Amino acid sequence: MAFGSFDSKGGGGHTMSEINMVPLIDVMLVLLVIFIITAPLLAHSIRINLPQASAEQIEEEPKTIDLAINGEGQLFWNEQPVQLADLQARFGAESRAKPQPEIRIRADLNTRYEVLAQVMGSARRAGMSRIGFITQPGTQGAAGQPAAGQEGAGQQGAAQQPAPGQQGAAAPAR
Repeated sequence: MAFGSFDSKGGGGHTMSEINMVPLIDVMLVLLVIFIITAPLLAHSIRINLPQASAEQIEEEPKTIDLAINGEGQLFWNEQPVQLADLQARFGAESRAKPQPEIRIRADLNTRYEVLAQVMGSARRAGMSRIGFITQPGTQGAAGQPAAGQEGAGQQGAAQQPAPGQQGAAAPAR
């Protein structure tokens, strides 16, 4: 018993080798509709009466450490002078706090990269994971050069560093 076509043009002796896709598509659409309707019903099938709590959530603000570095390489921990050798111990004590505080580094434009790298390396070795940089928004181009039309603005911007109590925009380092 072979399947064939109903037209009278062919010899009638060959079989049809194509599958009819219309019934298959109809069945798939019906199954899709069934799953769309029943899926939300299955998600909440277990009913649980949860207790009501009247206590407010305690929101801890993470502590921040303001670490300022001036142009001569002097360090200030929350506006208090500190030596580079003492940073490792301070970072170690702060890294054990829960939640771990964020270090915000404010470095002068003329700070040597070596000092900045030593500070960041000391923080990483102590286990500090949240280190950010504070910058002052300005109109300077790349590498501290003044933008077009602002000759001499680069020297004025270097003198306008925020005071130890002020903060600019923080940019996290990852």
